[in-house]
Amino acid sequence: MSDLLIISGAPSPAAPTGVVVSFVEEHLRAAGHRVSVLHVRSLPTLSLLTEDLRDPEIADAVSGVLSADGVVVASPVYRAAYSGLVKALLDLLPKKALRGRAVLPLATGGNQGFLVAMDYALHPLLAAKGADQVVRGEFVLDQNVDSPGAAAALEAAADRFTTALTPRLRKVS
Repeated sequence: MSDLLIISGAPSPAAPTGVVVSFVEEHLRAAGHRVSVLHVRSLPTLSLLTEDLRDPEIADAVSGVLSADGVVVASPVYRAAYSGLVKALLDLLPKKALRGRAVLPLATGGNQGFLVAMDYALHPLLAAKGADQVVRGEFVLDQNVDSPGAAAALEAAADRFTTALTPRLRKVS
């Protein structure tokens, strides 16, 4: 099928964003896609923050984004903004790195008020990196990540994402 990359801004696998990432990863794999997960927390912090593209782990992370057919960007929301680690990684990408790729934004947060981070913070950041095919994402309240409603919403978002991949893959083939 396709090569997909999930950029995870989760501070740990057990954090709400980590739970969402695992769920979406499993759903995409079950649909037959090759899925890689880039845990931004595992990148060398100094190299990430100083934008050291010579660092092999940072270079591999950027290369992974550039070679993916589609990218999922998952971030916790703190104080109505995405994770600083996610921002630091996206800042390393060339200006139009996400052009022509389906992009699915996912976010988790402690209250419904943080939903605005999707439209007013994350979407503009993705657009600045050339994302011209941003699929309608999902915001999941932290306390609901294990609920059947969240699972259904995340499955629907993943399905919208894979449907958006189809036109790009036809052009490449």
